[in-house]
Amino acid sequence: MLFVDDEPAIRLTLPVILERQGFDVVVAASVSEALDIINHRSFDVLLTDLNIGSPADGFILVSAMRRVQPSAATFILTGYPDFQTALEAIRKQVDDYFTKPADIPTLVSTLREKVHRPRCGEPPCKRVSTVILEKSDEIVERWLQEVKADSRWASISIGNDEQPERFPRLLRDLAKAIEFGKTEIPAELMSGAAAHGADRCRQGYTIPLLVTETRVLNRVIATVLQENLLSMNLSTLIPEALKTGEYLETLLEESIRAFQAAQVSPQIAASQQSRINVGRRTKAKAS
Repeated sequence: MLFVDDEPAIRLTLPVILERQGFDVVVAASVSEALDIINHRSFDVLLTDLNIGSPADGFILVSAMRRVQPSAATFILTGYPDFQTALEAIRKQVDDYFTKPADIPTLVSTLREKVHRPRCGEPPCKRVSTVILEKSDEIVERWLQEVKADSRWASISIGNDEQPERFPRLLRDLAKAIEFGKTEIPAELMSGAAAHGADRCRQGYTIPLLVTETRVLNRVIATVLQENLLSMNLSTLIPEALKTGEYLETLLEESIRAFQAAQVSPQIAASQQSRINVGRRTKAKAS
């Protein structure tokens, strides 16, 4: 492995950790030093800081490694991840990037996994629907964690044992609708949203909470998509991400309609029962 970073503390610590994990690490402190090493030695892995001397010049090393040693896996370390960095990483076909301070077990396992995976040379190609399907369990779990962290849910029981089966099914149906580019929401999605709204009414929700949980779900999906940008097809990403948001808004509207209907039904039943009771009392007095 060639490890490149201009911070002396990181050069002294991270290579030692990686060597303990079985990597043979060569260290460079600058772009020029790393370029010289790349031209004279062979590597399986390049792990480089994003901003070595100038902003984003880690990509210079990625491009050089791609040209000189195309079979080597390339990874970026960055302290300030953003959308533009991710897009550039995709364009350069970086295998992955990590945020400083890196989680060492994740870093090591990712390096090992991708080093031993043959490079196909194909550009990233996953669509939004594919990522939602692959990450559906993670999306539901992260959604639950965010919802439970909000104090407004303290009086409402939604335990892990009650983890809604409807959400994984919703994500599957949502992914299918996105994949086939449906202009109208499929009937199964709409009926599921209606059932969800009625259930939430019975569970003691309010409409603002119903809106909030949908907003959290949308945010979690967007976060998961951003975390998987390196494997995604950029030509379809933006329109499909927008369509995902539109679908969720439409489903929320249906849930609110069902929620309001469920609120009205008990009132109607209570009113009918009241009239029946009044009638009975009137008959009793007459007799």
